[in-house]
Amino acid sequence: MSDEDPFRIAMLAILVPTMAVGVYHRLQARTGERISHKEEGILLAIALRLAGLCAWLSVLVYLINPAWIEWARLPLPNWLRWSGVIFGVLCCGLMYWTLTNLGKNLTDTVVRRTNATLVTTGPYRWVRHPFYVTAGLMLLSATLLSANWLIAVSGLPVAILLAIRTPKEEEKLIEGFGESYRRYMAATPRYFPRLGSRK
Repeated sequence: MSDEDPFRIAMLAILVPTMAVGVYHRLQARTGERISHKEEGILLAIALRLAGLCAWLSVLVYLINPAWIEWARLPLPNWLRWSGVIFGVLCCGLMYWTLTNLGKNLTDTVVRRTNATLVTTGPYRWVRHPFYVTAGLMLLSATLLSANWLIAVSGLPVAILLAIRTPKEEEKLIEGFGESYRRYMAATPRYFPRLGSRK
C-alpha cells in the first residue's frame, strides 16, 4: 500500500455517494419536458461543461495513478490533507439536503421548469445557491485530499463560470417568480450564510 492509498480511498468514499445522490435526484427530476440551454448562452454552456470535464479528469487521473500528476504535488501536512474529509462529508450532506429540497425543480441550466416552485426551505433558507456551494466544497475536499494543485487549477474555471452564470440564472428566476424572488434575494445571501441567528 502506497502513502497515497488512504487519501485515494477517502476521496472515493466521498465521491461515490455524492455522485450517487446527484445522479439519483437528476433521474427523479426528469419530467419529459425539454429544457432549452440557449438561454444560458451556448458558449457559456459549452465552456462550463468542458471545464467540468477537465476537473473530473484531473481527479480521475489522481485516483487511477497519483504518480502521473506527481509534478503538481503540494507540500501539505497530513493533518491538513485529512481535513479534506470534513469538507467532503459536508459536501455529500449538503448535496443530499439541497437536491431533496429542490425536487422536480432541478435542471442543469438557468431555465426553470414550467411548473417550477420557488424553494426557500432547507439550505435555500440560508443561501440562494447551495448547489454551487456544494461544488466549491467538493473542489476544496479533492484539492486537500490529493495535495495537488492541478486539481485546484482545473476546478477553478468551473467555480468562475458558475459565478458568471449566477446573475443570468437569477434573472430567469425573477422572470418566473417576480416580486417573491426579489424579496428572497433581499433576505438571503447568494453563497455564504450570514453570521448570527436567522428568524
